[in-house]
Amino acid sequence: MRVLLAAILVAALGWSAYWVVGQNGLHSAFSAWFDARRAEGWVAETSDLTIAGFPNRFDIGFSDLMLADPETGLAWQAPFFQILTLSYRPNHVIAVWPEDQIIATPIEKYRVESNDMRASLVMAPNTRLAPERGTLTAAFLRIAPETRPNETTALNALSLASERQEGARYRLGLSAEGLTLSSPWRASLDPRGRLPSQISGLHADLDVTFDRPWDRSAVEEARPQPTAIKLTLVDATWGQLHLQAAGAVTVTAEGYPEGEITLKARNWREILSLAEASGALPQALAKTVENGLSLLAQMNGNPETLDVPLRFSRGLTFLGPIPLGPAPLLRLR
Repeated sequence: MRVLLAAILVAALGWSAYWVVGQNGLHSAFSAWFDARRAEGWVAETSDLTIAGFPNRFDIGFSDLMLADPETGLAWQAPFFQILTLSYRPNHVIAVWPEDQIIATPIEKYRVESNDMRASLVMAPNTRLAPERGTLTAAFLRIAPETRPNETTALNALSLASERQEGARYRLGLSAEGLTLSSPWRASLDPRGRLPSQISGLHADLDVTFDRPWDRSAVEEARPQPTAIKLTLVDATWGQLHLQAAGAVTVTAEGYPEGEITLKARNWREILSLAEASGALPQALAKTVENGLSLLAQMNGNPETLDVPLRFSRGLTFLGPIPLGPAPLLRLR
């Protein structure tokens, strides 16, 4: 009995010592990270850094957190932020965001409100902290510019999942329910107010290859840039409009896509009418585009459903044979 009690006591003391060493190591590592960012010219401040959770967890809490990168003009401010992990599995972390936070860009500062916004992340067990798989969820999400608080974009539910496949290729899944656009976006996309206030569902399954893997350097140095995108399926429903997309593009060194994505649109004439009303499609081209797409739809057997390639080439975008304008720039700041 004495031997058993002694063994239990030694094990408890050993585990307590491990936890204290781990707590001190984490505190020193985060403090050094903040010091390193400030030495690079960042704003990197927190009023309090606490580590609790003895004996089986390390619950890391930051109060009054402020991070700002002068090179990109991006900044983040939150009253608190938590990183939770099991002490015996430190490469699997849970991140918890506050209900109210601020994200600033060079163009605008945004207030972000959410319910139960958290992420689960499994990282490679090394100092690079490269994510292997993760999920981000929020029961509610609302974003508005600080200078125009009435211009709110909101989601009823958000789920984002990622998994590293090989090298720098990642599979991503997105599900957004009950998307309500801000009034300027709504006015530009549906100026006549013919559609419901919410986009009922947006779902995406895609693979994105970057020029290097995501790890801690993505925050400390520069963001990895996409080099190839494969859309397995993108599916969006807005009232009677239903749009699906699949295909693949490469991304040039300048950040422009090259390749083809097939669009399948139900009630495509309504989509075309929205594009014309919003100014995305010049009125001078509207009738020509409608006639051409009508012929394509009839050739496919259903005049109400359109299958047409969206092609990107030499920095331009084409819908079938019809040029639409410049291709989007796919660069991460």
